[in-house]
Amino acid sequence: MDKLIYLDNAATSWPKPESVYSFIVDFSRRCGVNPGRSGFDLAIEAGNIVEETRQRLTRFFGGDIEHPERMVFSYNATDSLNLLIQGVLTKGDHVVTTNLEHNSVIRPINHLVRDGGVEATFVPFDKAGFVDPDDIAAAIRPNTKLVIVNHGSNVIGTVQPVAEIGRICKAKGVIFAIDASQTAGRYPIDMKAMNIDVLAFTGHKSMMGTTGIGGLLVRSHIDVRHTRSGGTGVRSAYPYHLDEYPFRLEYGTPNVMGIASLYAGQKWIGEQGGVEAIHEREMGLAQRFLDGVREIEGVITYCCESLENHIATITLNVEGLEAGDVGIMLDVDFDIATRTGLHCAPLVHEQIGTMDIHGGVRFSIGGFNTAEHIDAAIAALSEIAERAHSMGHLAAGQ
Repeated sequence: MDKLIYLDNAATSWPKPESVYSFIVDFSRRCGVNPGRSGFDLAIEAGNIVEETRQRLTRFFGGDIEHPERMVFSYNATDSLNLLIQGVLTKGDHVVTTNLEHNSVIRPINHLVRDGGVEATFVPFDKAGFVDPDDIAAAIRPNTKLVIVNHGSNVIGTVQPVAEIGRICKAKGVIFAIDASQTAGRYPIDMKAMNIDVLAFTGHKSMMGTTGIGGLLVRSHIDVRHTRSGGTGVRSAYPYHLDEYPFRLEYGTPNVMGIASLYAGQKWIGEQGGVEAIHEREMGLAQRFLDGVREIEGVITYCCESLENHIATITLNVEGLEAGDVGIMLDVDFDIATRTGLHCAPLVHEQIGTMDIHGGVRFSIGGFNTAEHIDAAIAALSEIAERAHSMGHLAAGQ
């Protein structure tokens, strides 16, 4: 395991910074109690970490700093997106989204289309992997309630022009939301400047938190219905779920350890020089990787002729081999961890033509990868491609 080269950071970042590990352990030992449910000192201290993390994340994403209570904690991005989609759309509404989406958007929308009387339009992306804002504008109807766009693709790594899309939605009076699962912590986001009304993120990727924590930032001019109910720790005699934020969209005891990990992750991001510095470093490694694999005969890459407006995620295939087989070779023979298959984003693979060949091999670079890791991955792919070439010649000669 010490030799493992981990290039699956789009699934979850690993390892985490040592400061995150140590903070979680210390916090758990020192005041790992239920926040806001009791009045003793440890509960108050735990609650303070929760509220300070809310404030930090609101500032981090450019939300309404005067309303940090609208930074709502969830289990992950999928949970946040379900809260949003089910809490905004009702029978007769129309939603616009894209072919770049993860199943955390596709499936909730499809359920509402099938079972809830909602209409949906999925806008395709161009050959470079980008959605044209004009296509979004053309898809908006009088009954369009929500536009939701994947900010950074977890398959092809393209970052969408959300500021332009946000301006269109604002002008048309339509709620604009982004899925920031792949961009949060590694690509600059400013909700106000980009006219983003709602932002969903997860904590276990580039935010450097643990699994089981995420969030939903809701701007103060937007309301999302609560679709669940339960304990909030306050106003317990009230017979219904509370309407005020954050309780409106938070249910039961929060993942305090997960929130503590986000608190520590925020500090680590700052120590690295901020999101801009992290992005620049990761993209330098991504360009190194792309330049290397372009020299390998038989390697096919997707939507990365240029890495402008990209995150450090590249999906490829080796001619003559199944993606899954390439992944096994990388793991078993070279100790390189990647992700193969459809990456929970089937519409992307349908459009780039990889659905019938069972997807692709995704290399996703993170905060602890090095140039040596990249060079090893290039060398491994070169050897695998040579094997595939040789096997092809053998098969042709039989």
